[in-house]
Amino acid sequence: MNQLAKLNQQFIGGQWRDGRSRKVLSDRNPFNGEIVAQFKLASLADLDEAYRSAAAAQRIWAEVNPFEKQAILERAIRWVEENEGDLADIIINELGGTRLKAMIEIYLAKTFLKEASTYPLRMTGEILPSTVDGKENRLYRVPAGVVGVISPFNFPFNLSMRSVAPALAAGNGVVLKPHDDTPITGGTVVAKIFEEAGIPKGLLNVIVADLAEIGDAFLEHPIPRIISFTGSEVVGRHIGEVAGRTLKKAILELGGNSAMMILNDADLDLAVNAAVFSRFAHQGQVCMCSNRILVQRGVYHKFLDRFVDRVAKLKAGDPKSPDTELGPLINQRQTETFMKQVQRGIDEGAKVVLRGKVEGNLATPTVFADVRPNMWIAQNELFGPAVCLIPFDTPEEAIRIANDSPYGLSGAIHTRDAEYGAELAKQIDSGMVHVNDSTINDDPLIAFGGEKASGVGRLNGKWALEEFTTLKWISVQHKQRHYPFEIAAKAS
Repeated sequence: MNQLAKLNQQFIGGQWRDGRSRKVLSDRNPFNGEIVAQFKLASLADLDEAYRSAAAAQRIWAEVNPFEKQAILERAIRWVEENEGDLADIIINELGGTRLKAMIEIYLAKTFLKEASTYPLRMTGEILPSTVDGKENRLYRVPAGVVGVISPFNFPFNLSMRSVAPALAAGNGVVLKPHDDTPITGGTVVAKIFEEAGIPKGLLNVIVADLAEIGDAFLEHPIPRIISFTGSEVVGRHIGEVAGRTLKKAILELGGNSAMMILNDADLDLAVNAAVFSRFAHQGQVCMCSNRILVQRGVYHKFLDRFVDRVAKLKAGDPKSPDTELGPLINQRQTETFMKQVQRGIDEGAKVVLRGKVEGNLATPTVFADVRPNMWIAQNELFGPAVCLIPFDTPEEAIRIANDSPYGLSGAIHTRDAEYGAELAKQIDSGMVHVNDSTINDDPLIAFGGEKASGVGRLNGKWALEEFTTLKWISVQHKQRHYPFEIAAKAS
């Protein structure tokens, strides 16, 4: 049995224990329905204890030498490297990722850990001039305090680590709530890594809980100063509202409806490969996936033929098989929602050039061609293996189509004139655009985040350090200062 599947308890106050709720979560393999693990869920009392433990341990952590903090994070990296096999297996079993997907996710998590390991030595300040004679202005970068992290089911290990590692490295305490479809990969594995690395007890807490039981308590609790959420737009809007009401910072990484633009002069072989990956990576369950592929009419039919031929050959099946390219969707609810989305595209008249099939949670690709930009399937995120191909005449028209969306996460442009592509990219209303590449890119050194309904805030690199810290102004008055309303000193 995979040792990580045994991590089926809450991690609170540095202790592994069952939650106090009467409810039990059955964590199931989405491909075959087998139970991976069972959790006795956390209660409101457990949540309160988790936040209080994080706050108490954070005061200890704040005094730890930055070089020791760095050493702890480096030990976390080594633990991941030494346990890659078990990590890959739990990603495959718990969320239906293929082995390739698992190794990509582990690699990305390691890069975020490596970048975060530099943060303790980057908590620098400044001495600034003053308008007041004799005043020394000191500006200190300090931890925010305690951060609440809510992670999704699609890349749970990586996306939990992307917030947890920098938050800890910047000196904060953390309470992590993983998605209930991935409580191990997105939650208790992360706790195990940092426990083995040697963080203070109680600094990182992981609770697996039912939202119906804890409600908004995770957000409204008075201790956390920051809530970092990755997930759907609908939930993100609610979290933003609650955070605003309780005067907390919300970092929101939400959904997307990315457009890939292919111009007449594009390298079609490269464009096809990038488009297939951009849409069907992890069964289309990636927020950066290219939902819309915009192709200039001069190469539209040639691209369509090559694209459909390649997509039709994608192998769907058991994610444990090394040659499987598409595994299952995460659960039955998600599968049913995806089937309804595909049917909606058919009902509104989109041309089906490849019709996928669904068996259990396993869905094969559907390709819609000649899609009109105002169709529902072109305006909304399809979180599954379906894609919209949209023809266009001019680059200006393609820009309008790409921007005709409430989302603005990622995008891509394919053209042999890379500098022209970069100029077009500036006109697309999204946080990221990639020239001659996939829409799916992440880098630990580069600001990651979206515009419009795709989120608020930026993670990675120096931007994550800024998000998880605050600034404190301490001034020292070296010369006697005279104030209004002074009382003259009396002669003795």
